[in-house]
Amino acid sequence: MKNFNIKAVLFLNYFVFAILLNSVGTVILQVQQNFGISKSHASVLEGFKDLPIAICSFILASFLPKIGIKKSMLIALLLVSCMCFVMPFTNAFWFFKLLFTIVGISFALIKISVFTSIGLVTNTDKEHSSFMGYLEGFFMIGVLMGNVLFSLFIDDHNPRSTHWLNVYWVLGGISTLSFLFLFFTKLDEHEAKSEKTDLLGDLKNSASLFGYRKVLFFLLCTFLFVLVEQSFQTWTPTFYKEILKVPTSMSIQAGAVLAGAFALGRFLSGFFSKKFSWIYVVSFCVVGFAISILLVLPLTHNITIDAGTTWLNAPLVVYLFPLMGGLLAPIYPSINSVILASIPKYLHSAMSGLIVVFSAIGGTIGSIITGFVFQEFSGQQAFYLSLIPLSLLIISAIFMNKLKINPKK
Repeated sequence: MKNFNIKAVLFLNYFVFAILLNSVGTVILQVQQNFGISKSHASVLEGFKDLPIAICSFILASFLPKIGIKKSMLIALLLVSCMCFVMPFTNAFWFFKLLFTIVGISFALIKISVFTSIGLVTNTDKEHSSFMGYLEGFFMIGVLMGNVLFSLFIDDHNPRSTHWLNVYWVLGGISTLSFLFLFFTKLDEHEAKSEKTDLLGDLKNSASLFGYRKVLFFLLCTFLFVLVEQSFQTWTPTFYKEILKVPTSMSIQAGAVLAGAFALGRFLSGFFSKKFSWIYVVSFCVVGFAISILLVLPLTHNITIDAGTTWLNAPLVVYLFPLMGGLLAPIYPSINSVILASIPKYLHSAMSGLIVVFSAIGGTIGSIITGFVFQEFSGQQAFYLSLIPLSLLIISAIFMNKLKINPKK
């Protein structure tokens, strides 16, 4: 298979950061128990993760290809490997702020590099869309495996136990393995570079993207989608622990089920993107997810679950809630692929940077709002709020579909 090695590296890199990034929900739950942190205070971890992603993406996006795509990914993997090996010795909340800051900076490097690389290893728009769907699906496999991995280190009988921090030895080892795999893999980067421009020219190319209305509506779609997605991913473990009253390990495993549903949805998007127009896929998913919220959330009120409940004897709603993620999942790769496939390859890095920036901002705002409403009102009301950005998302997607881009080469 052409470009098999580098494609495998992209999948592995995404897998590593899927675990690290989406561990924030588990960490938020655990720091509340280990250090007595409030929900609103714990929710700032999302900001320590997402704001560095946004800032670094904005700074690096336009000229990252000149730095080197492979070199950028190696730096990111080295940073997180070192931090993971420090975390087992953690004894204060600020360590987690530092962890997610480094993870955020590193992910900015990784995601821009990966999104830019997709255009280098695919040849057609449909191949680009399909590979994007499979890659995002594998990302959710990483999220699933991460939740399962963390749950194996949880002590349900001692909520204040910090034994779970030993999971970072495993994560440090996986990051190091990914670093070595990438180090010995070749990547032809010349198509991602605009040889005719200097740094100022690269910045002008990036700024020029804002001149297209299609790009503006796309960025709004990205912001709104991640606002909803990150709210569910981050607060599902806490929702299960405090609203459904299931054991801590099972709460974290619920995050794994949600990730599994996301993975399935994104793998299917890789298939359906070859059969149907992206706007039909996105519209179906948004409407389906909104309906599922209205049907499933009422089932979580006044529910009684025994302390000894397991996945073998849990009520139906325990399974239904995370499965909703399967409907939400195809949206992100679909809209990303559409916009990247519509612009020249030398602008992919700049566009990827904007994707990461608006994703990070949406994730931070979504998590903080959800955490606040969860604390002041209820978990159900926090998730009902997602109906507002979902409505705006489908409207923005329709406008985006009607617009065209004819960039000057």
